[in-house]
Amino acid sequence: MRRAGMAGVRHIVCNGTQESDWPLVAQLAKQTAATHPTVIPCYGLHPWHVEERSGQWLNHLETALTAGPSGVGEIGLDRWIEPHDEPAQENVFRAQLELARHLNRPVMIHCLKAWDWLMRILREEPPPAAGILLHAFGGPLECIKPLADRGAYFSFAGDVLNERKVQKRAALLHIPPERLLLETDSPDMIPPEPFRVPALAGEHRKLLNEPANLAPILRGLAGLLGEDPEVLAIRVFENSQRFFKSIQPDRSAGAPA
Repeated sequence: MRRAGMAGVRHIVCNGTQESDWPLVAQLAKQTAATHPTVIPCYGLHPWHVEERSGQWLNHLETALTAGPSGVGEIGLDRWIEPHDEPAQENVFRAQLELARHLNRPVMIHCLKAWDWLMRILREEPPPAAGILLHAFGGPLECIKPLADRGAYFSFAGDVLNERKVQKRAALLHIPPERLLLETDSPDMIPPEPFRVPALAGEHRKLLNEPANLAPILRGLAGLLGEDPEVLAIRVFENSQRFFKSIQPDRSAGAPA
């Protein structure tokens, strides 16, 4: 948190992924309510954890969300991790979309190897009025316009700076400018070395991504887009304010790095 603040980060969106996470995210948000960076809490049941849910998971989720300003996430669909229970994933995803509509909360969506599945559900489900965000977007180009027409925002992490991420780089160039967002996905998706602060090592000496990398990631994406980093920073900040407006704790702090 200290390193993020020194890098100019003013707000951090922290997503819970399972019931055991939600109280920890809430506590982190409470501890940082009057500081920079401020943590904006989000609560969701990630597709990787649907089998671990309790019988009261949806009630627990609604309790977490109604305790204060917060978003719904990280939720979604995943065919990458095996084994996976597709009917359970879909039921959990639809239930969380319905809760987001009911509470008027923005939604952060994970999708991996499931774009046809996601598009079918989003055609069938009314879009949450507060909007949806495709986290670490890696979908095919043909999904971008239909998603944008449904009010979606598209967030990119530092992995797009890896030269091997050809599909993600192509997608980045087709995102409507007013719908582009950036993220780190800390502690995962660590960006290539030129686009990160000196990395800390975690368990088994795995290098950790962190929110302080938002600034070098932004500079890297500006290079891919052929834009001035300062101009891109202002636009992305304005996009984030628009998407998170219903749960943003402090919109008077000025743009982050």
